[in-house]
Amino acid sequence: MSTAYERQNLPELLQAYYRLLFPHKLFHRWLSYGNDAGYFERREFSFTLSGDVYVRYQSFADCQELEKAIVSRCPEKIDIGAVYNIKPKDSKSIGLVAFKAEHRELVFDIDMTDYDDVRTCCKGADICDKCWPFMIIAAKILNRALREDFGFKHLLWVYSGRRGIHCWVADQRARKLAGDARNAIVDYLSVVEGGEFKAKKVSFDGTHNLHPCIASAVLTVDKHFKSLILEKQNLLETTQQINAVIDICPDTELKQQLRTVLLNPKLKDSTTRWEQLEKTCQEFYDRIDRITPKNYNKLRTKHFVTELKLQFCYPRLDANVTKGVNHLLKTPFSVHPKTGRICVPIDFKDIDTFDPFKAPDISLLCHQMDDKSSNATNGRL
Repeated sequence: MSTAYERQNLPELLQAYYRLLFPHKLFHRWLSYGNDAGYFERREFSFTLSGDVYVRYQSFADCQELEKAIVSRCPEKIDIGAVYNIKPKDSKSIGLVAFKAEHRELVFDIDMTDYDDVRTCCKGADICDKCWPFMIIAAKILNRALREDFGFKHLLWVYSGRRGIHCWVADQRARKLAGDARNAIVDYLSVVEGGEFKAKKVSFDGTHNLHPCIASAVLTVDKHFKSLILEKQNLLETTQQINAVIDICPDTELKQQLRTVLLNPKLKDSTTRWEQLEKTCQEFYDRIDRITPKNYNKLRTKHFVTELKLQFCYPRLDANVTKGVNHLLKTPFSVHPKTGRICVPIDFKDIDTFDPFKAPDISLLCHQMDDKSSNATNGRL
């Protein structure tokens, strides 16, 4: 019998998964935080049921009640929301105006589709081993900033089950952050700005040194840049790609120099073209040895190479997920209905070797359970 995941089998697979494999007790223990101020019973859960039936503002008294609801209703997707001032299931009795989200983990959602303007191997929901390193870089940059710049200690990294990663910051002071504080954190961590119609998405003032957080991010990017951008993505392979990168340059004189150098047919690959880009930019700015009215604007673009690196590789955050205290996010250990993969936690020390294509698959897990049960039964006969 084939163990390949097929969407039409999901309802049957979920029945077995929720009954035998889903870690209900550990899940409850995590979200109870030592039963801190009645956290669990005031926590919102949402279920997406078969047929895209979406049910919000659910809450449960304890682990047993939650497990009973999950096993009986077999949601295709489970999302976790905020801790409210009252039990979410009682919200209709007081009205939405008086119903307020009080606490929430500080969460981050990074989706591969937000890198579609720089990745060349895949688009949309597709991922492969050539573009997954974008997620590795993003996790490393965020992990360092959250731990060292903000002092958070309890970070949970989770594979989304399809094309991205989530980070749950569970420190008590993170959970109690108000909306304006969350906004400030997002603003601090946001570097890439602008949609698909904006060519230059990263800009720094060349008259100043880089902020230490940015400088640290650049060190992380540098460790992966050649392998990811120049080799796996081959971002300077075609004339169209070369011109797209050159067009990001804000200085007309430098832009023309880059066009002359990079379109030289003697340059055969992305690596040599990038080396020439760096060399040309360095020589251009070495000639600007003092600030005068004539060259001030040129000096302001001195960080162009760094800006390119970060535009290609810096984490692209879904800001609304982080800013909203009442925003929902898919729970760890849920099943992605389109891939069948489990949203498994990632041990951060193994982030470089984590392979999303080897994440547990609900179909394979259930077949393994069947085989184990069959072997145990046969052994008793």
